[in-house]
Amino acid sequence: MQKERISILGCGWLGLPLAQEFIGAGYRVKGSTTRAEKLEGLKAAGIEPFRIVLGEAAEGDLEGFLDSEVLIVNIPPGRGEEAVGVHVEQISRLIDALAGSPVEKVLFVSSTSVYPPLNREVFEQDASDPDAAEGFGGRALLYVEDMLRSETAFRTTVVRFSGLIGHDRNPARYLLRMKELADPEQPMNLIHRDDCIGIISAIISQGKWGEVYNASCELHPKRKEFYEVAAESLGVELPSAAAPAPPKPFKTVGSRKLVESLGYRFLHPDPLDVAREGR
Repeated sequence: MQKERISILGCGWLGLPLAQEFIGAGYRVKGSTTRAEKLEGLKAAGIEPFRIVLGEAAEGDLEGFLDSEVLIVNIPPGRGEEAVGVHVEQISRLIDALAGSPVEKVLFVSSTSVYPPLNREVFEQDASDPDAAEGFGGRALLYVEDMLRSETAFRTTVVRFSGLIGHDRNPARYLLRMKELADPEQPMNLIHRDDCIGIISAIISQGKWGEVYNASCELHPKRKEFYEVAAESLGVELPSAAAPAPPKPFKTVGSRKLVESLGYRFLHPDPLDVAREGR
């Protein structure tokens, strides 16, 4: 049986190794970048490359790029106040293009910033009010999630990743620039890139469409604990704790639905193991 064609909108830090994973599994993969100088690198990785920019007008061969059965949308919003309007416009333009395409299924890469800090574990149903999301980026993502999930021409699954770590992106490295350790008692919500790839692959291979999943490491060390381990691993001193202040609201992200629905076992369940590796 021939495998579905997959298009990945955004082949950067996560999208590129994700594309390579699918290619290794026998899928035909199209990938996009906004920068022309990166096209050759995508081609060298076995990806059919496209330069796609969703600006005031769509730039690039969007019709050709969307000639697939599955689309993975992996373009994060900005952080400023303008992020909400810009991201909504980007996805509106994409939805218009999807209307005449063969795409039947969309996987939208979102973030756990859609949740407010409720001083408890948060689950998929706890993100309902964009105005309560964490920052402008979280607000933009929740608006866009609702836009995609309300479409009937295709089925959308949303996966909400926590803070991305692993390979060359490890919060332990922030120690080298940290002057003081703020919020030492705050729990951390993190996920390794290997698990992001494994989770997306499981969703597509198992056909889990029309769903929303949290995706975060099963353990949530406190900031002080994480950075103590990282400092020891890197052989540097732990920065002094910031002056005492009233505790900030927090959240821990629960991934129970993902584990039960997909039967997924995390490759890196404990962020402290990543901190010990120093990478």
